[in-house]
Amino acid sequence: MTSPVLDGLGTRRRRPSPTRFLAFTAGLAGLLATFLLAASPDANAAEVVVSQGKPATASSTEVAGAYLATEANDGNNGTRWASTWSATQWWQVDLGATTSVSRIAINWEAAYATAFTIQFSTNGSAYTQAYSTTTGTGGQQSIAVTGSARYVRINLTTRALAAYGYSFWEFQVFSGGTTTPPTTPTTTPPTSSGGAKLLSYNKPARASSEQNDANCNPCTADKAFDNDPASRWATNPTGGWVDPGWIYVDLGATAQVSQVVLQWDPAFGRAYQIQVSGDAANWSTIYSTTTGDGFKDVINATGSGRYVRMYGTARSSAYGYSLWEFSVYGTGGNPTTPPAKPADPTFPATRLVFSDEFNGGSGTRVDQSKWTIDPGTGQNGEQEYYTNGDNAAMDGQGHLVMTARKEAVGGRDYTSHRMNTGGKFTFQYGRVEARIKVPKGQGFWPAFWMMGADFLTGRPWPYNGEVDIMEVLGKDTFTSYSTLHAPMYNGGGGYGSSYKAAGGADLSGDFHTWAAEWDSKGIKYFLDNTQVFYASKETVENTRGAWIYDHPFYLILNLAVGGDWPGPVDATTPFPSQMLVDYVRVYQ
Repeated sequence: MTSPVLDGLGTRRRRPSPTRFLAFTAGLAGLLATFLLAASPDANAAEVVVSQGKPATASSTEVAGAYLATEANDGNNGTRWASTWSATQWWQVDLGATTSVSRIAINWEAAYATAFTIQFSTNGSAYTQAYSTTTGTGGQQSIAVTGSARYVRINLTTRALAAYGYSFWEFQVFSGGTTTPPTTPTTTPPTSSGGAKLLSYNKPARASSEQNDANCNPCTADKAFDNDPASRWATNPTGGWVDPGWIYVDLGATAQVSQVVLQWDPAFGRAYQIQVSGDAANWSTIYSTTTGDGFKDVINATGSGRYVRMYGTARSSAYGYSLWEFSVYGTGGNPTTPPAKPADPTFPATRLVFSDEFNGGSGTRVDQSKWTIDPGTGQNGEQEYYTNGDNAAMDGQGHLVMTARKEAVGGRDYTSHRMNTGGKFTFQYGRVEARIKVPKGQGFWPAFWMMGADFLTGRPWPYNGEVDIMEVLGKDTFTSYSTLHAPMYNGGGGYGSSYKAAGGADLSGDFHTWAAEWDSKGIKYFLDNTQVFYASKETVENTRGAWIYDHPFYLILNLAVGGDWPGPVDATTPFPSQMLVDYVRVYQ
């Protein structure tokens, strides 16, 4: 769990980002939001956004005073509009004057529409239909349209998640340029497919400059080719934040290149070329763009050469160039095979690989062959001191009881319990679930979550990755949150969702089962066996940043008291209070 962070559908929390990340990205956050979807290979350079900051209205909002209609055209992909949870909804923007419209771009949240229409009007009363679909797939949509309108409206009629409403991060209206219908995006190939292999893994690399300082240590050229999406190359802030900027890889021998995949940091290339060479001196261009929009670029381009270069000629911002990954696919070369990843499980997974049923007698302590007690103070402004196991014991009825008490220990006025499986059980892919009863009361913050195991060997948060399966705030025990944290989306900008139990049940009134089904394609979240959110790897890479969850993780359970997100305890907070855990299980 982290500090108040927000989600894909909610708001949420936790561990402050490392200084090295904040120092580089603080100035980029606004620029990144402005550029997302502002240009696309489907539109030429004359195309402009005409909807940003214009008056917007909607049929409803999910919460009074939040998720407002205007948050969907504010140029900030960290804010969004969300409707109430019913099937028929609409959202509309007033462009201020009748304008020629060429394209609509929608960046959907998880609660997208499978059926919707887009309508144009010059007077706000008579509308004509410009686009219609019954097979929407969410994610980023680029829709070519023709016509003139002052008012552009989207009518939403069928929900992808029947239990929720509709939500999108940004709705953009473009004018000018020449558009063509978008094609189905090509996904990244596996390590080997149809003869094409990953050719660039661990190959020698050079760049126009490299950053290697306290803010990015090291961000050298080789980090773009290490198959590790949590490390990156960046140009040096001293003399390197200029055009052109470039990076190339030596494939070891002549290769036939068929695809290049770039996973950009916020410092992306607006204009760049992909080039090949036989000698790293004379280069031939096989792909060129002047409308790069960052995140993930999958480039199907062919060429022959030993060296492959990204040659940037126009930066997206005042910063330089930076890539989390630069992957080259094709045949030939002298490829090094990357370490094999485990096969995806078949769900429902049935092979039990870890469990704790908490069936000990009353007063029995935590089984330390399975769990590591984690004493000390919490992060995120928490008020408790986590004791060395004194606040957790079994009740003799098949439950672990984690107790928050009002008592002075370790310089804090409250105590509680935190434990993890680090060093004792880690896993990659499978179904993880826990049946939990959460406490009610201002300041309580129970969580069931996972951390990338490389955190234990020195990789800082959020580069290790964090997967929050369950967080509930004691002040609102009708709402739960599931969230992902990575370098480009973490804390209040984490990627996830808020949701409620069937029938709007109070989660503190009984036990509920939270689960996550995790494979190489994404993570599906469940509450009481009902899917509540899906974090698709492809969607995350194309809309938020690198996917850093394809490696081992360990489990964590804790009951925090107070903090940046839930707020401090008050006179109404009941002590002692308990978080009960019936079981924790992992299947593969």
